[in-house]
Amino acid sequence: MNSNAREAILLAATRIAQSQGYNGLNYRDLAQAVGIKAASIYYHFPSKADLGVEVARRYWQDGAAALEALSAESTGPAAALQRFPQIFRRSLEAENRLCLGSFLGAETDNLPSELTREIQAFAEVNIQWLQRQLAAARIGPVEQHEARARAIFAAVAGAQLLARSRSDIGLFDSLIETYRMCGPLLD
Repeated sequence: MNSNAREAILLAATRIAQSQGYNGLNYRDLAQAVGIKAASIYYHFPSKADLGVEVARRYWQDGAAALEALSAESTGPAAALQRFPQIFRRSLEAENRLCLGSFLGAETDNLPSELTREIQAFAEVNIQWLQRQLAAARIGPVEQHEARARAIFAAVAGAQLLARSRSDIGLFDSLIETYRMCGPLLD
């Protein structure tokens, strides 16, 4: 097995987990999605927990890179904050999937502890990025930046969850606009 097969397994596992969660992830369906035998997956990932941890780690690392790219592509920190919800919108645009961090975060009672830590890392990466943007944009009192960053993250993730449950990306957009007018994304 080569690294291309490993990457294909990780990508397919991410897509499955975003639509069915960790509990919906199984090697049979994963093998079918990749076009290999289920036993071949064990070569790269001896257990479902190993696979889940790698998927979650890759997800938060890719998320951190996406946030840094968002910062670099924006005209400043306030503009980056305004564009933050787009990252969550992309999952909805991709077959109404949910952010992996949100989906697996809801399953933490049934996850291996190492996987739970990786999912928590995703949330913290987002919250720390938001906190840095709030500070750089000088939005609100410094002592409130962490709480506001957590509120923004929770609000955007919650908007995504509600929109996904109704298969309505317009609802996500409407909620984000409301947050901009009177909620945590208020300037």
